[in-house]
Order: sequence, then C-alpha cells, then structure tokens
Amino acid sequence: MMTLQEISDRLELEKLTHDYAHAIDTRDFDALNDVFTPDAFIDYSAFGAPSGDFPYIRDWLKAGMSRFGPTHHMVANHRFVIDGDRATGRVMCFNPMEVADPEGTSQVMFLGLFYIDEYVRTPAGWRIKTRVEEATYTHNVPEGAMPG
Repeated sequence: MMTLQEISDRLELEKLTHDYAHAIDTRDFDALNDVFTPDAFIDYSAFGAPSGDFPYIRDWLKAGMSRFGPTHHMVANHRFVIDGDRATGRVMCFNPMEVADPEGTSQVMFLGLFYIDEYVRTPAGWRIKTRVEEATYTHNVPEGAMPG
C-alpha cells in the first residue's frame, strides 16, 4: 500500500510531466523554468534535435518549434521509481505535429516516444534533472521535417 507521501510524490511528478507538455504545446517556453532544474541536461537527439543543458535547449525550442503548427504532447503510462528526494521515470508520449510538406501545404506527422527522466525534489517542488527521448516510431514524416 502506498503512503500518503508516495501518493503525493507520484501526483506531483505526473503533474510535472503535464506541465512540460502544456508548456511545449502552448509555446510558453519560459514556463519550463518551473519544470527543469537550472542545470538540467536534455537529450532530444533520438529524432535529430540537439542535446545540451537546459538554457541551451530552452532557447533552441523557442526557435525550433516555430517550424511546426499545432502540436500535442500527450503523456501517459507514467512509471516512477521514487527514492527519497530523487526519482526516475519512464513516460510515454504520443506526439502528433502539423508540419509543412514539400508541396507547400501541411500534414500531420506522428512521433511515438518515451521520456527517460531523472527527477529531484527541490524547495520549489519536483523538477526534471535529466530528460532523454527514446524514439519508438514515426509516421507520415515529410522529407526534411525533422531537425538535423
């Protein structure tokens, strides 16, 4: 049986992953300051995007996401392992994204992935310390749509 602390931690970690998705999909990249630690490491290289420290990736997102229309980062199947003030997670993401195609129109492409995360509890609450994308599939991706 879970303790109240474990229930609280799991709900807070799940909310953190939702806050990330909301920030990305609404293009509110400054809201990511409340999702990641200032020294976080983020690796988006599974789909050809960069990896690096949080400030670099936040700035890259501000420019890089402008190439896409609406996106939906739908997160589910949260698997957390909590050990005091640290935790790890594997979170599924289904990510349809509108993108321009070579003919000048747009289409929706689909990315399937997992986020492999490390979390730390801070005085301000749980934050992501490390996030690595693990690609599982792509569908309907036009030539040249992915970074890299």
